[in-house]
Amino acid sequence: MLALRAVTDVFTLVFGYDPAIMTSAVSIVVPVFNEAESLRELHRQIAAVAAEQALTVEVIFVDDGSRDDSWKFITDLASEDPRVSGLRFRRNFGKAAALTAGLRVAQHPLILMMDADLQDDPAELPGFLMTLDQGYDVVNGWKERRLDPWHKVYPSKVFNGMVGWMTGLHLHDHNCGLKLFRREVADEIRLYGELHRFIPVLAHARGFRVTERAVHHRPRQFGHSKYGVKRFLRGFLDLLTVSFLTSYGQRPQHILGGIGIAFFGLGMLGLGYLAMLWVLMNVFHVWTPTPIGARPLLAYSLASTLLGAQAISFGLLAELIVHYTSRESDAFSVAERTGAK
Repeated sequence: MLALRAVTDVFTLVFGYDPAIMTSAVSIVVPVFNEAESLRELHRQIAAVAAEQALTVEVIFVDDGSRDDSWKFITDLASEDPRVSGLRFRRNFGKAAALTAGLRVAQHPLILMMDADLQDDPAELPGFLMTLDQGYDVVNGWKERRLDPWHKVYPSKVFNGMVGWMTGLHLHDHNCGLKLFRREVADEIRLYGELHRFIPVLAHARGFRVTERAVHHRPRQFGHSKYGVKRFLRGFLDLLTVSFLTSYGQRPQHILGGIGIAFFGLGMLGLGYLAMLWVLMNVFHVWTPTPIGARPLLAYSLASTLLGAQAISFGLLAELIVHYTSRESDAFSVAERTGAK
């Protein structure tokens, strides 16, 4: 065994990759939306990497309601190469839905997701496999030298900083479309909306080991960017959702109840102060009596008390929903079993 490991180490040093991980089978899931011009070239590059590294791959193109000839190119590639398959949506459902559909039909133990616009380089796959083999479950791409305009780069940096601060997983580029992960990760996370960019965060919350690897970011050759103000705002709202799900998804009362207690306590303090003031003015005649109802503090205290009570009630309802609808597998993630066959 030691001799074999020594030979493997020499092979890795000389040729740049570990032959043990090159025997892994990889499913490559590629969402497609109006990117017909790039599909044949992308397939050629993937096939070249697979042949050079002797990799077993399958390529799953998911046509997310394209209005160009993307589906025609996909069907042509599938007829030419048995490793290629395709799915076509009736309309545009979004990248998360496309990835979910691709993950459901993927057959191999490792899954690589990448974009179809040729900005992601298939030649990065061997390096990703080497990084994954170091004991990680998710490898996230990091476009260290981005070839995008400043109005995309700087908002992205702000967004990545916010994700790290709110979730505890600090990566340079959560938005990178190039991600490699194990089948177990795909089986345990659920994607919808715009949550595809948070795959590393969702995996990290389940206890999977996540890392990142610098990748070569190529200039766009075909198509156009989907980036815009709406996408940034949706990403921020999804970040709030992910932060809540990963921190309080199984215990919503901890946050809703905490907020409720804070507002309820403030409201009761205000009402208690006004009640004591009324007693001092009308019972003990310490001050000249003035109407309590004319004080703004009364309205604020009542509103705070009601808001706190509602938050606590919502927390209890959320706890009931989680209790009666969640499954045991939702609350934890099993890494290994003894005696499993």
